[in-house]
Amino acid sequence: MDLSHPAPTAEILHMRISVPAALALGGSLALGALLAPASHATEPGRQCQSLGVANLYGEFVEGDDTHTPDAEGAVAIGGNADFTGGFTVGQELTAEQVAALPGGNALVVAGNLTGTNTQVMKGNGVYGGKLTGVADAHQGKVVKGASPIDFAAEFGKLRAASTALAAAPATAGAKAESSGTRLTLTGTDARLNTFTVAAATLQAAKEVYLNVPAGASTVVNVTGDSYDMAAAGTTGFFLWDAAKKGYVLDDKLQSAAGGAVRAKLLWNFPTATKVVKNSAAAWSGSVLAPNAAFDLGSGGPVNGSVIAKSLTGKGGAETHHYPFTGCLPAEVPPVVVPTTPGVPTGSASAPATPGTPGTPAGTSPAATPGTGGTPAPSPSATGSAPAAPGAVPSASASPSATPSTGGGLALTGANGALPIAIGGLVVLAVGGGLVVAGRRRAAGRS
Repeated sequence: MDLSHPAPTAEILHMRISVPAALALGGSLALGALLAPASHATEPGRQCQSLGVANLYGEFVEGDDTHTPDAEGAVAIGGNADFTGGFTVGQELTAEQVAALPGGNALVVAGNLTGTNTQVMKGNGVYGGKLTGVADAHQGKVVKGASPIDFAAEFGKLRAASTALAAAPATAGAKAESSGTRLTLTGTDARLNTFTVAAATLQAAKEVYLNVPAGASTVVNVTGDSYDMAAAGTTGFFLWDAAKKGYVLDDKLQSAAGGAVRAKLLWNFPTATKVVKNSAAAWSGSVLAPNAAFDLGSGGPVNGSVIAKSLTGKGGAETHHYPFTGCLPAEVPPVVVPTTPGVPTGSASAPATPGTPGTPAGTSPAATPGTGGTPAPSPSATGSAPAAPGAVPSASASPSATPSTGGGLALTGANGALPIAIGGLVVLAVGGGLVVAGRRRAAGRS
């Protein structure tokens, strides 16, 4: 949960402050400003990076969204929305999740909203341009107004986060192995497993198998300019269920560990400009593709959220409401330290404090999955060593301003070195400034 820290009062600043105390205070202010995108504690005693306001929406699109027939979660669109043919939004949202949305808006369209029958099942709706057709809200209202989300700022942060995730090394023991038309991803870490797979390797797989502990967060970094799930006719994603000692084909009515695996599964496409889902299969987990035109196809759902530059889908190609609840360790580039201590520099659209997503049952960390019934795919050249990420648009200059609470920031590999070094300098500068200010005030009184 994000908590804002009030600025120190004049009485506090006039008190005599020892050097260690000043450094500690200065450090807390500086580190609070460096936490971007918005952080949230999804695991006790562990501070996690989230996907900011995008984490609240099942479809978070920078540009246009052309889609039917529905999205079970909330939808936010930075361009125009074309829901011709009928579209329903937010049927599976909880009251807590609706309250966490900016303005309680389960549907946000910054541009024009076109649709013969657009129904917001829970929450409000807002559009910024012209309304063509019908748009109603069952438990709120749909109005014309300014977007409560700064999409340019949010996608700047999302691109930075996507790049940082791709640059992180694969976790120890994580393996990506191909055997014929089958790709198996195996990780043993109970908290986080990261993989790097070439788009061509993933695209060649007719079946994708994931074997990780049920409570672990999983990030699959996919390198390349495009990925077409339909090219190889991928039939589905199979997730390891430790209790059943076997793989389970992920779908709405069934999933490994009661949905605990897919809830913390994120597919990251840092450089892809086009991603296509196979209409004959469901996609398991959430997708972060901030530079891509995402094609849902004409059938089969995404059992998770989709974050993309643009989105299209029709027929039975829905997005199911399984929000990402994983803990991301990657650091985004540090923000400019504010000149006034305690007043972080922020975007015009600081995200609302998110509520606790509807986490499927059985999300507590489990022991490393057993090997009984686990196929032994042959090793291949795909491996799990990360490739250098390609060019990605630079991050926005206005990151989230909301500092967070929790334990130490989770870092992966060498990514934490630069932020820690910068943080140390900031600690000295800010802390030292407070000491000097205190002494000058004391001298003025004498």
